[in-house]
Amino acid sequence: MKALITGGAGFIGHHLARRLLESGHRVDIADNFLRGAHDADVTALAASPQVRLLHVDLLQPDALDDADADYDFIFHFAAIVGVAHVLERPQAVLLDNITMLIRALDCARNQMRLKRFVFPSTSEVYAGTLEHFGLQLPTPESTPIALLDLARPRTSYMLSKIYGEALCQHADVPFTILRPHNVYGPRMGLSHVVPELLERAHRAREDDELEVFSIDHRRTFCYVDDAVALFARAAEAPACEGETLNLGMEGPEITIGELASVVVDVVGKPLQIVAGPSTEGSAPRRCPDMSRTITLTGYRPHVALREGVERTYSWYRANVFDSSGAYSR
Repeated sequence: MKALITGGAGFIGHHLARRLLESGHRVDIADNFLRGAHDADVTALAASPQVRLLHVDLLQPDALDDADADYDFIFHFAAIVGVAHVLERPQAVLLDNITMLIRALDCARNQMRLKRFVFPSTSEVYAGTLEHFGLQLPTPESTPIALLDLARPRTSYMLSKIYGEALCQHADVPFTILRPHNVYGPRMGLSHVVPELLERAHRAREDDELEVFSIDHRRTFCYVDDAVALFARAAEAPACEGETLNLGMEGPEITIGELASVVVDVVGKPLQIVAGPSTEGSAPRRCPDMSRTITLTGYRPHVALREGVERTYSWYRANVFDSSGAYSR
């Protein structure tokens, strides 16, 4: 089996590449390395004769001209993500995310034996429904989608993903759409809540306070190993073709304050947690109904939150907090 992963040097893409390689796949990784760093982890992957790195910019029309035509799977992770990046460049999010997807779909249509094109959407597609009408929680994929105010910069990301879902539906390629919910783990950008809290707790003095934003907002968190297992299973399962599925953990649902308590305990400092303001645009609750995904893939996420936070902290201590090395941003 052979796979192409666009954005494969980034957070989830890199972990997925590792899993596919361990399963005996050949893997091509296409990335511009602006956010997915060419770090020690990517170097280790590239050392395998079963891996090829394609240093490309998917905004260019000829970006995938050197890609092969015999991929079994294409996973499209290349996108502008992260709240900070989205707020700074909303127009680029709309234009660039769609342009990169079009390039990947063009490549998919040129394949001789493609089994699946996998598109990661986002849990934020449910945000408009939550704001305007309320939301069933846990949230099933059948939930009607409503839009947020188009003038809000943050809306640009969900719009690029909703449009991306529509492009996949009408691209005439075998596809699966997955909507990730709060995936975390090693090599994640520091602007995300788990590594951001870990960094601030790691660098704090023992008598410091730890300010926690949106402290009463509720989430479920999915460790990256479970996430990539679901991506791989969804790509391979015939029953998942043409489906739009949630990806995440259905429980336990905890507050951000409770997450901060886990972080403080893992870091091992007696920090006092204090409530900060709520983050603008942050949904008060987010929890996926995973029943359909589990049924179709045969996989149930199982990594407990504390274990996942411990693994994440161990990696960040060695590679970021106490190191000057490059890492995925």
